[in-house]
Amino acid sequence: MTLLSIDWSSVGLKAAQLILSLSIIVILHEFGHYITAKWFKCRVEKFYLFFDPWFSIFKKKVGETEYGIGWLPLGGYVKIAGMVDESMDKEQLKQPVQPWEFRSKPAWQRLIIMIGGVVVNILLAFAIYSMILMVWGEKNIKTDSLKYGLTFNDSLFTELGFKNGDNIVAVDGKELPQFTDVVKKLLVVDKSVTVIRDGNRMELNMPVDLIGKFIEKKKKADGPMLAPRVPIIVLDVNDTSVVYKNGLRKGDKIIAVDSNKTLFRDEFEIVMNKKHKGDKIDLTVERNGSAINIHTISPEDSMVGFSSPVLPEQFDSLGVFKFTVKKFGFFASLPAGIQRAGSELGFYIDQFKKILSPKTGAYKGVGGFKAMGSVFSGNGWDWEHFWTITAFFSIVLAFMNLLPIPSLDGGHVVFTLIEMITGRKPSEKFLEYAQIVGMIILLALMLYANGNDWFGWGK
Repeated sequence: MTLLSIDWSSVGLKAAQLILSLSIIVILHEFGHYITAKWFKCRVEKFYLFFDPWFSIFKKKVGETEYGIGWLPLGGYVKIAGMVDESMDKEQLKQPVQPWEFRSKPAWQRLIIMIGGVVVNILLAFAIYSMILMVWGEKNIKTDSLKYGLTFNDSLFTELGFKNGDNIVAVDGKELPQFTDVVKKLLVVDKSVTVIRDGNRMELNMPVDLIGKFIEKKKKADGPMLAPRVPIIVLDVNDTSVVYKNGLRKGDKIIAVDSNKTLFRDEFEIVMNKKHKGDKIDLTVERNGSAINIHTISPEDSMVGFSSPVLPEQFDSLGVFKFTVKKFGFFASLPAGIQRAGSELGFYIDQFKKILSPKTGAYKGVGGFKAMGSVFSGNGWDWEHFWTITAFFSIVLAFMNLLPIPSLDGGHVVFTLIEMITGRKPSEKFLEYAQIVGMIILLALMLYANGNDWFGWGK
């Protein structure tokens, strides 16, 4: 791909969504530390979105706290007086302990301050998911309603034993009632996938490095690797087009091209991708229960010059699969939002376990800002999708911050818990060294993740 072939408007839109999403979750994460520190009467010296080494884009001091925006978009921070943090302010720690300092507070208060950011991120995910369920509803495609099964858009599935038309109904013996569950569970499968093929239930054994194989294929794929299998039904055809003049009508179902059976979109596209502008085409369509032959040519603007269904509700109306939208009232959305957040957290933990096991190849999918930006929509600002991704990022941030790595909240929590159990507080010198080690680990991970994005270091 050359620079000239890049759709910069799409890149810019994705970048804007990523920056806004991260700004929301980072500000609220740091607010969790800020408000709990204030609650226990600690002095908060700085509250920053992004980091500000050498200079900041904006800053304003209100009371005892300087609020600002840094230029390095790698997170954010609050600087709490008397705390060993990323600021590495050693001079302050050499001074006598003051009552407004973090280090003067009892361990249980320091623990609450440390987990304040994580708690706020979890609450944010709850709130966003609840809002999504109220405004847009819970959208599902019933697995058992997929009349024609699934289409597998990559040779990897053939190698694994799948066939177009298979319907995946269980992973590792656990039934999957919704199609969205199928996509997620395939990424974290351990042993086997259960499919319905020609009315028969059968097991397909999966390799241990399946997620690594998926990641390699996904990097090269232009679209989804699997989708519901759908027939080719003419949704609309312009009455001035060549195909209309040759007899194609709205509601026609294409069943063959040049005597090649094409009952489904995947079969149709294979045949039509071999055609060129102006090629003669013989279409066989089903209309009112009868087969009709149409002689036409391939136009310039599309494969045959008509549109077919693309939206789930369109396929639902045609009986291809069952698509449901369930909206929740305010009170019902709260437990439903919590349940969804818990489900997404479980899914992320399953992925994280795979990453920790090198034999799965999941480490190949560790990505940085490029990977994060790629999950946003580049074809217009889709608020439902934006908030869905933001909620998931908030869960990821909460989980990652609880990892027992020095300089992360989880590292501070571990040290504080040890202090509460043993009654012995780690020395400030130990905490300084631990902070340095933690920062080195995080910078190395960030370098690897972003290098993997651009250069494929994980291959």
